[in-house]
Amino acid sequence: MEALSNELPNGTIRFSSKLVAIQESGFFKLLHLADGTIIRTKVLIGSDGVNSVVAKWLGFNQATHTGRYAIRGCATNFDTNNHGFESLFSQFFGHGVRFGLIPCDPRFVYWFFTFATSLDKEKELEENPTKTREFVLSKLGMIPDQVRGVFESTELEAFKLISPLRYRKPWELLWKNISKGNVCVAGDALHPMTPDLGQGGCSALEDGVVLARCLGEVLLRNSSKKREKLEEEYKNIEMGLKKYASERKWRSFGLVATAYVIGFIQQSHNKVLSFLRDKFLAPFLATWVFKKADFDCGKLTNN
Repeated sequence: MEALSNELPNGTIRFSSKLVAIQESGFFKLLHLADGTIIRTKVLIGSDGVNSVVAKWLGFNQATHTGRYAIRGCATNFDTNNHGFESLFSQFFGHGVRFGLIPCDPRFVYWFFTFATSLDKEKELEENPTKTREFVLSKLGMIPDQVRGVFESTELEAFKLISPLRYRKPWELLWKNISKGNVCVAGDALHPMTPDLGQGGCSALEDGVVLARCLGEVLLRNSSKKREKLEEEYKNIEMGLKKYASERKWRSFGLVATAYVIGFIQQSHNKVLSFLRDKFLAPFLATWVFKKADFDCGKLTNN
C-alpha cells in the first residue's frame, strides 16, 4: 500500500472520509463527505464495501443476509514456539457449521468458523464472548486435538465480533447498473459474496486490473490529443466504464452464485443432502472451487 501511495501526489488520499451523498454537476459528480467537505470528480469508482453509498446511488439493493454468521480469529498461544501444522489449508463442515484454519508462520494460525442461527441467538452470543467460545467448541465435533487446540488457545477477545454473511442477489448483477455515466462500483460494493470460495479479495483485484485497463485506454487516448471538450471526455469515460461493466458482469454473477450454493450445501442440515455431500460431492465441490479460482482477467494493458 505504501508503494502505491508513494506514486500519488501529496494529498490524494484522504483518510476517515465517509461519503454521505452524491450530487450531479454537469459532467462531474460532487461527493459530499460526513465532515462537510465537497469533492468534485470526473470519475467516481465506488469501492466502499458491502454498505456502498455508490452502489445504492446506482440502484442496487442492500446486500442480503444469508442467515449465516462468521467468527474469525488468530491463535498464537501455543505451548511451544511451533504449532506443528503443515502449510496447508484445512476445512471441516457438517451439522450447520463450517470451519477451517491455515498456518501463516510457525507460531501464527488463522481460523474461521461459520454457522447458521437465529438473529436472537446471534445477539445473545455477541453479548457474551465466553458463551460464544463455548458454543464454538461445542460445535467442533470429532476433530483432531491439535485442531481443537487452535480454538482453545485463541484469546477471548477474538470471540467478541460475530459478522453476518451477506451477498448480492446474483440476478441484480445482470439487470442493475454496474456503471452509469462516469460512475461505477468494484469489489464488495459490486459483488459482496459469502466466503465459501475464498475469492472475495481476489475478485476485487480482478476488478482493479480490468477497470484500470478499460479506463486507462480512454484516458491515455485523451492525453495524447489536444484537450477535448468535456462532453467528449465524459462520453469516452462512460464508454470505458461500460466496457468494464460488461467484462465483470458474468464473472461476478458466477462467483456470487457459486459461493452461495457451495455454502448452502456445506452447511445444510438436510439428511439427504448431507449424505450426498459427505459421500459423493466433496471431490466435486473442491474441483468446482479451484476452477472458479483459476481465472485470467488479462493484462493490465493491451500493448
